[in-house]
Amino acid sequence: MTEGRKVDTGRAAPAGGLSVVATATDGIRVLTLTGEIDHHTGDQLRRALDVTGTARPRIVIDMSRVTFMDSTGVNILIAAYQAVSGAGGLIRLAGATDSVLYVLHIVGVDDIIECLPTLDEALAA
Repeated sequence: MTEGRKVDTGRAAPAGGLSVVATATDGIRVLTLTGEIDHHTGDQLRRALDVTGTARPRIVIDMSRVTFMDSTGVNILIAAYQAVSGAGGLIRLAGATDSVLYVLHIVGVDDIIECLPTLDEALAA
């Protein structure tokens, strides 16, 4: 059963924008991203990934609707991994498109953050 609060009620991101919808499933914060992650939209994702004051945060990021990600997104994900790990939690990525998965692989993010093909697999792992 899904419960939680929505950060952004929009499903479709405007051209060049990013939509972030936050829900919770079995105690795991699920962030569903739609659109582009770059220097224009990075702060929105950074805020959604803030785990300040959260003990043992568990986060799954559904990236199946991310159409573009540059180094801004890479840096945000690495910082989130460090913060979540430092708080004794876990973070996983789910459903990254081929182009985004290529970026994650080329810079080695997939070596430190578990990347799973589907949201269901990420939630079950």
